[in-house]
Amino acid sequence: MLHKRRASGSVIIPDGYRGFISGLKARIRSAQAKAIASANREMIVLYWEIGRQILLRQKNEGWGSKVIDTIARDLSAEFSGMKGWSPRNLLFMRMFAERYPALPIVKQLVSLLPWGHVVRLLQMVKDDQERAWYIRRAATEGWSRESLVDQVAKRLFHRQGRVQTNFSRTLPAPHAGLAQHAFKDPYVFDFLTVGPAAVERDVERQLIVHMRRFLQELGAGFAFVGQQVHLEVDETDYVVDLLFYHVKLHCYVVVEMKAVEFRPEHAGQLNFYLSAVDEKLRSTEDKPTIGLLLCRGRKKLTVEYALRNVSSPIGVAQWQDRLTSSLPKALKGSLPSVAAIERELSGLKEKRKR
Repeated sequence: MLHKRRASGSVIIPDGYRGFISGLKARIRSAQAKAIASANREMIVLYWEIGRQILLRQKNEGWGSKVIDTIARDLSAEFSGMKGWSPRNLLFMRMFAERYPALPIVKQLVSLLPWGHVVRLLQMVKDDQERAWYIRRAATEGWSRESLVDQVAKRLFHRQGRVQTNFSRTLPAPHAGLAQHAFKDPYVFDFLTVGPAAVERDVERQLIVHMRRFLQELGAGFAFVGQQVHLEVDETDYVVDLLFYHVKLHCYVVVEMKAVEFRPEHAGQLNFYLSAVDEKLRSTEDKPTIGLLLCRGRKKLTVEYALRNVSSPIGVAQWQDRLTSSLPKALKGSLPSVAAIERELSGLKEKRKR
């Protein structure tokens, strides 16, 4: 028997309709997303094929670099309703095919990203392994093009998992590896406006103001729980600077900010906080709470000795408020421009002749 109820006005809505329409909308959105992804894959493969054909013609038939302008004019005239036929974009297609000579890897990996993301990676990342890493991360975490450029500029590939920890000794093997990969060193808070004389509370306040960018720099999986979280132990009130929950590691993460270089007593204080959080906040489903000390600087051996006999999982990393300080001297100011890429591409044929 069909049961109906009267909604606002004269509309009669059957029982169960809202669940039905909600499921229908979700199915349509899923189909739309799949259609967009499929169209993107086709376009990426098309661009690779165009770049491949240009490369082959230049190699086998001696076509010069100026043929790019001719191709651009002809394609723009024939497909006037489509974008992407500029000489610059054709140069990127050629570079794309040059960097990825095998079509299977293009279909399986590179097509996970929109063309604009691919172009930025071709511009900014020379190493194939590093570029593949960024492709997977960007696809998994849904990075926008701006976010991708920001992460490459901040050299995330070279920072991820480099934090100094005692995880291998304080966490079980599978979880220890996942936890190690969830942290980085250094952390770059280039959105801060504090000076070198700032104290911890100044830095902490600014991080709260810029929480979205703070969470982005912490990485995927971090959920903010609270600031200045109070924990009472033996009728004494203790305060945790910043408390997070990591949804992938299934544990609380206590973040302590230090505006000075790491000192051994910092580890002892954080170890105490972790024990208190485990006792008062952690549920039976949660894994052991992890601590992250963010200091202005650290000495490796000092950190190693300080963590050697600590029973709680702790990582110690540096934080800095300027992007350029995280870049090697050889890379500062050297990220390639579009003009530089075009000059490089225009000289490919001449280099082959040599």
